[in-house]
Amino acid sequence: MYKRFSIAEARDQFTSLVREVENAPAVEITRRGEPVAVLLSWREYQRLTSKVDFWDSYTSFRDQFDLAKLVIDPKIFEGVRDSSPGRQVSL
Repeated sequence: MYKRFSIAEARDQFTSLVREVENAPAVEITRRGEPVAVLLSWREYQRLTSKVDFWDSYTSFRDQFDLAKLVIDPKIFEGVRDSSPGRQVSL
């Protein structure tokens, strides 16, 4: 759970909130008790907004983990994928 501050508290303690998000994921800013904004560290913002290529991520994952050594029973995937043929498409 994020630490929560009202807009007035955030305005009065802005410098300490900036220090806070350097070591925490985020700080939630509220108006009348309702969340309206989030203060993030630069590092967290970069992580959330970076464009990640699926194939690069997948190959990196495969480099880190030997899937054969995981010995995953194929039955675990039964019923996960819809086996219907899909919709009719007329050309």
